[in-house]
Amino acid sequence: MNERTMKEMQDAVDEYIGQFKEGYFSPLAMLARMTEELGELSREVNHRYGEKPKKSSEDEQSIEEELGDLLFVVICFANSLHIDLDEALRIVMDKFNTRDKDRWTRIEEETE
Repeated sequence: MNERTMKEMQDAVDEYIGQFKEGYFSPLAMLARMTEELGELSREVNHRYGEKPKKSSEDEQSIEEELGDLLFVVICFANSLHIDLDEALRIVMDKFNTRDKDRWTRIEEETE
């Protein structure tokens, strides 16, 4: 398995995008692409787990592939705005571990 750190993923995407004169899209265009990819993921999840079966003419896409597409665009968006996703995740986890620390029932509390 090829495990990468978040920084390695951001660097790989930056190297890929750096090959092209166009570079990163504008933040607004990137947000539109992110929304499009989220819609494609939503469609796949709805087909697989929801009440809306696929049409026979529609190709099967994997949720894994759609998540990968969304992750790629999120990384592009972060890179274009010079956001370190490791730091962004640290900030969010700190928030969850402080503000939301008592919001959910912990597994060890159920067994007591």
